[in-house]
Amino acid sequence: MGLKIVSFRDLDVYKRLYRLALAVHKEILPKLPVQEKYGLRDQLNRSTKSPPALIAEGYARRQSAKEWRKYLRDAVGECNESVVHLLLIRDLYPKLINVSICGNLVEEYEIAGKQLYRLGESWK
Repeated sequence: MGLKIVSFRDLDVYKRLYRLALAVHKEILPKLPVQEKYGLRDQLNRSTKSPPALIAEGYARRQSAKEWRKYLRDAVGECNESVVHLLLIRDLYPKLINVSICGNLVEEYEIAGKQLYRLGESWK
């Protein structure tokens, strides 16, 4: 018997994505060079905040499986975008950021993407 979901905040994938957004904002963004302010920093900032927000917004429309799944697909897309930005940062700035932390974040975003997909497929 699983836990009852009464809020989007009860979803494991939401919790994971929220923690990931906090980690990126603490561990990666402050260490990027100034010239990335309007490049990778802004892109990663946006793409890491979007998935938990999309889950929250989509959850309000969960009675329509089609709409709910669209928000989940969009969240997967943002996770994929975050992975690309993190890989670029890892390869472009290995002396500025902790490459191991960056790699762990990539793995976590890939797991979250799979969780989102499975959530969309299993939602009743």
